[in-house]
Amino acid sequence: MSKFEEELNSVLGEKQVLKKEPMSNHTTFRIGGEAEYFLMPSCEEEIIRVQNILKKYSVPCFIMGNGSNLLVSDQGIEGAVLHLGENFSSILVDGATIQAQAGALLSKIAHVSAGHSLAGLEFIEGIPGSLGGAVTMNSGAYGGEMAQVITKVCVLTPQGERKILTNKEMDFGYRHSVVADQGLLVLSAEFGLKEGDKEEILALIKELSRRRKEKQPLEFPSAGSTFKRPQGYFAGKLIMDSGLAGYQHGGAKVSEKHCGFVINEGKATAEDVAAVIKHIKETVMEKFSVMLEPEIKFIGNFEEQ
Repeated sequence: MSKFEEELNSVLGEKQVLKKEPMSNHTTFRIGGEAEYFLMPSCEEEIIRVQNILKKYSVPCFIMGNGSNLLVSDQGIEGAVLHLGENFSSILVDGATIQAQAGALLSKIAHVSAGHSLAGLEFIEGIPGSLGGAVTMNSGAYGGEMAQVITKVCVLTPQGERKILTNKEMDFGYRHSVVADQGLLVLSAEFGLKEGDKEEILALIKELSRRRKEKQPLEFPSAGSTFKRPQGYFAGKLIMDSGLAGYQHGGAKVSEKHCGFVINEGKATAEDVAAVIKHIKETVMEKFSVMLEPEIKFIGNFEEQ
């Protein structure tokens, strides 16, 4: 065992340090090669100490949550993956305020909120991600977005400083926040909500869930919406009007149910998905002169992009 591994184990324990871990086990696409190291911290102190070790040994680090917006290369990820997941997912309720750690699933936060008769988070119930990524990307659905409900965010700077940012300081925009711009790591966030009727809140969650199941290909692995919404258009309609519904390369396919989704129909590789995305971009550009921008993140090395 190397000195580097010994130091990681001393902070996290051997069970929270995995080597050559298949990323297909940790992405909603069910795709991805091995991560050299897969690290699962359970508190802020461990995150800070692990990051210091990674810097000390010049080991590159990728931070991930639920893996719902990622396409990981078939060759995997060099260095370390810092996974903020179940080990770092507490949710605390104080009156009309909810504070949750970055690894908390959005669906869980929505149901905790409903259980305390707090309204405003119904829209996040069906978003298949965790809080850290949702804050970073200002995730949204059905007319709601994180910027509308977040009051403050606790982050870790690249220098290891813990900071509290207000909603305004987060500089939220469409699928954007200051997090990526400044290389920050989201530790937790606070929601300011309103008291409501529990039955009405649960009924809205149920209705939005019904709409998702009706319109989205949830029966297949995917990374959610593949493309950002181009100004003045809807990506799914552009793709459908380009005649690409059902277009397939290997195991990756444009969903006929919702053309805004590229799905893993069975044993798709990351290169299969990348090839489909490239073909979609080229075809939509050719037919409508609109350049689609992927919403999903490409992690690792790809031949096709």
